[in-house]
Amino acid sequence: MTRESWIIFSFGVYFLLFLGAVVGLGIWKVKRRRARPPVEFKLLRGPGETLRRRMAKFDEDFIFRIVAAALGPVLITLLVSWGVLKYRPQTWTQLWVGFGLTVLAFVATLIPALRWALRGLMRYRDDRLGYLGERYVGECLDPLKEHGWHVFHDVPCETDRKKFNIDHVAVGPGGVWAIETKTRRKGRARPGFEPQKVFYDGKQLIWPWGEDPYGPDQAIDNADWLQKWLTKKTGIKTKVWPVLALPGWYVVDKAGAALRVVRPEWLSEDLPKVGTLLTADQIDLITRQLDECCRNVED
Repeated sequence: MTRESWIIFSFGVYFLLFLGAVVGLGIWKVKRRRARPPVEFKLLRGPGETLRRRMAKFDEDFIFRIVAAALGPVLITLLVSWGVLKYRPQTWTQLWVGFGLTVLAFVATLIPALRWALRGLMRYRDDRLGYLGERYVGECLDPLKEHGWHVFHDVPCETDRKKFNIDHVAVGPGGVWAIETKTRRKGRARPGFEPQKVFYDGKQLIWPWGEDPYGPDQAIDNADWLQKWLTKKTGIKTKVWPVLALPGWYVVDKAGAALRVVRPEWLSEDLPKVGTLLTADQIDLITRQLDECCRNVED
């Protein structure tokens, strides 16, 4: 080995030994003190819990993602260059062909690397917006507690085909309400449309830039799943009312539709006015099941 190789090898060994010493000493000190949490924490899920965890995972992987995206094309290019030099071009034509292959390898790997890194950043940006929207709707639901309501957030759900979550579930004298939050950015509006107003025609949302049936369909499907799940868990056959909340938008929904599409402030203003649909015992039984389902936050 050359002197440079020995230096690099020595630094690598030192780094591994230092890391092992830190981890080992940390474990030894914890065991020596017999330290443990005062209680086994299992907290209720907060608004946007799924998005919070996904953003935290992105923060943990951010440096790796950027370094991998930056170094990936370089490593591939060096590998191709090594192959070209190993072939030992004998003519200028062979040399230029090798150079062209090297450049092609760099460009061919640089574009996917940029897209991969950019896709992660855009996903984080959307997750952050969605998280803030769910937090806002959660705050709008808080006043319901003064009227005998119970509120659960980011309720985990599962079918044979997929796992998903219901953003908010409100349980009170006025029944069970499954609330889906969709936070959308405002942008350019089509001619004849106002940039701050969204319409619901009973089937789809009509945004200033186009139509979208995804949000309404998801809210209705979530409510249907929750209704079947509660019936199975409690034996109570109660209607679960679907709601789609759109933070920051002026909403015009269709009267009499199966789905209510509302601004978040509507939740605390109008839900307390709903007539009594559940007894205190029914509310207690339903909230016990939801509490058990949502009390799983340990970090």
